[in-house]
Amino acid sequence: MKAFTRTRTALAACLLAGALALTGCSVLGEDSGGSSETGRQGEAGADAEASPESDVPYDVVPLLKPGKKYFGAAVDGAPNSMKGLDTYTRMVGKQPNLIEYYAAWGDGFDATGVRNAWREGAMTLMSWEPFDTPIADIAAGKSDAYIKEYATAVRKLNLPVVISFADEFNGHWEKWGTKDVTPEDYVAAWRHIHETFIDVGASNVIWAWSPNIVNPVKSVKLKPYYPGDAYVDWVGLIGYWTIEEDGAFDSVFGATRDQVRTFTKKPMILLETAAMAGERRRADIRNLFAGVTADDDMLGFVWFNHKKRADWRLEASPLALKEFKRLAADDSFGFDVRKP
Repeated sequence: MKAFTRTRTALAACLLAGALALTGCSVLGEDSGGSSETGRQGEAGADAEASPESDVPYDVVPLLKPGKKYFGAAVDGAPNSMKGLDTYTRMVGKQPNLIEYYAAWGDGFDATGVRNAWREGAMTLMSWEPFDTPIADIAAGKSDAYIKEYATAVRKLNLPVVISFADEFNGHWEKWGTKDVTPEDYVAAWRHIHETFIDVGASNVIWAWSPNIVNPVKSVKLKPYYPGDAYVDWVGLIGYWTIEEDGAFDSVFGATRDQVRTFTKKPMILLETAAMAGERRRADIRNLFAGVTADDDMLGFVWFNHKKRADWRLEASPLALKEFKRLAADDSFGFDVRKP
């Protein structure tokens, strides 16, 4: 009966849309978990409080590999407050269209922040960090009530979001890293979360699987941690230009990229990056833009504009900031995500 009701609702919506706009409509079955090209796009969905029982999920496909590069940033307070991002935009001369923020496992869905970003033509990227919940417990279903509640809120808002669960898993420094979590448990937890989202119809999520670059942990192989192409949309590389690297793009990201390419062809994005302040920072920024530009499968980057363990903020180096602003003016970086 539930399947019939949902199909009947979708057909009614399709007929109405056809009468008004002469557009097509595809009907989602109860178990499809898919998205339709007739999903709400653009500003029309910015403040929607739609029911997941009646609305077609937002179609994220055009955002998976758009024609231009993502120009992202992680800035204090954003996206819940956009003041810091507005300051960053004025500083670099361009509005970021991918806003990364960090949330602990157990936090509620930041619908306000997602709306704030969307109104300015940006999509949010949440780094979901299970600090106090064992990965094995998540895989075993002990957080199912929380996951379902979260996924339902994402589906209800019906705007595209990017989720990166338990990133830097191949490092020993995270609670969900190699000291405490097996690859089998990590993959099982990832798949379980993904499947729970699909079960409630939350297909408006782009899933970013995000290893740290392999340079400091060369002995840890990435393939055993990979959930599979059916569960991943982007590979999000996390890596920084530091004095330990020679500064070339391939020196920082090449080994990780090459290893990932042995088991998946999913598009990549620099999910978190920056360059250490100092004399070499301008050259590192040039290498960042050049490396992303040269690789058609590299979707863009997110600049980590925080002071944490080092001062990664662009404003800490006026000359490097000037170079960043010059390169960011390239039209191939940045676009309104509401009109990909």
